[in-house]
Amino acid sequence: MKKNYYTKEGLERVKEELDYLENVRRKQVAKRIKVALEQGDISENAEYSEAKEEQAFVEGKVLELRGIVKNAKVITKNKNNTGTAGLGSTIAIKDAGGEKKEYTIVGSGEADPLKGRLSNESPIGKAFVGKKKGDSVDVETPGGVQKYTITNVS
Repeated sequence: MKKNYYTKEGLERVKEELDYLENVRRKQVAKRIKVALEQGDISENAEYSEAKEEQAFVEGKVLELRGIVKNAKVITKNKNNTGTAGLGSTIAIKDAGGEKKEYTIVGSGEADPLKGRLSNESPIGKAFVGKKKGDSVDVETPGGVQKYTITNVS
C-alpha cells in the first residue's frame, strides 16, 4: 500500500479531524437520526434521509482518515547536509522574470501551493526533488515550460 507522507503537524491535523468525527460528529448524527425516528413513519421523512446520508458521509470520512493515519510516514525537516531538495525541504526559487518564491516539499495530502506547500508527486514538486542550490529547473506547465533557478535549499 502507498505511504502517505505527512509532516508531524499535518498528521496531527488529520488525527484531530478523525477524533472530532469519531467523538463529536457521530454523536450529533446519531441524535439527529433518533429525533427523526421519533417522528414516526420514516418512508417520507426527509430529516431521517438527510441524517442517514450525513451518517454515511461521516463514516466514509472516518474510514478514509483511519487509512491515512495507518499508512502515514512522518517526514522531518530535510537534515541531510547535501543541500539536495527532497521531502521536508524548503526551497527558494526565482523564475526567469526574477520573481522569488519559497516552497516546502510535502506529501500530496498536505499540498497547498497557495500556502507554499508543493506535493512531491506534482509536476513542479517532482522537478525540484533531487536538485541543489544553483540548479536551473524546467517545469512543464499548462502555459508552457517555465524556467526556475533554485536559490536555496534548507
